[in-house]
Amino acid sequence: MSATSVGVPDLSVFYGGTFDPIHDGHLAIACAARDALAAQVRLMPAADPPHRAPPGASAEHRARMLDLAVAGEPGLVVDRRELLRDGPSYTIETLRQLRAEFGPAQPLALLVGADSFLDLPQWREWRSLFDLAHFVVAERPGSPLEAERIPFAAGRETASVDCLRQAPAGRVYRLRQPLQAESASQVRARIAAGEPWRELVPPAVAAYIERHGLYGVALTGASV
Repeated sequence: MSATSVGVPDLSVFYGGTFDPIHDGHLAIACAARDALAAQVRLMPAADPPHRAPPGASAEHRARMLDLAVAGEPGLVVDRRELLRDGPSYTIETLRQLRAEFGPAQPLALLVGADSFLDLPQWREWRSLFDLAHFVVAERPGSPLEAERIPFAAGRETASVDCLRQAPAGRVYRLRQPLQAESASQVRARIAAGEPWRELVPPAVAAYIERHGLYGVALTGASV
């Protein structure tokens, strides 16, 4: 990663999600954000996502698959903070914890998919999120942001990475990246239907899923 200019704070980027399981699309987004923002990206698995059904794999399995996926990828790390906190994984609570840890002046950014960002008004205390972090929004097939009017982002959008570094929070940056069709629900559905799925996830993650019999896969060996 390139160094930031002298006197310009580093940008801390956090990529939250259920990662049930992490797939190649997740990894592509994280790498694209790392490269575009010249910043470390911390992937945060959710313990108890309040907006959806319980995950298909336990929090520990999901975190260990993340460890395998980012191994050898510079600038990508796993952040387990949401697994260490009791209760639902509300983003507002995570960002308040991060702000308390990093201080009021540190630029913080939350990396989210376009679908999640468009649903932002449904999140708990969503207006307060802009006081705590920037948003880096990654497009995905079927929800191109150019086709959407986003009233709550008006006046916040920027195409400048430096702009993200010059303020602690409040901006929206659209991440340009190769669109990936993979989704975790697609991986789980293919496994359930007995269809090919291994090409959608990193090889080490596919081996882990098989080794532990996750999502209904027949065990291929002893669990470790």
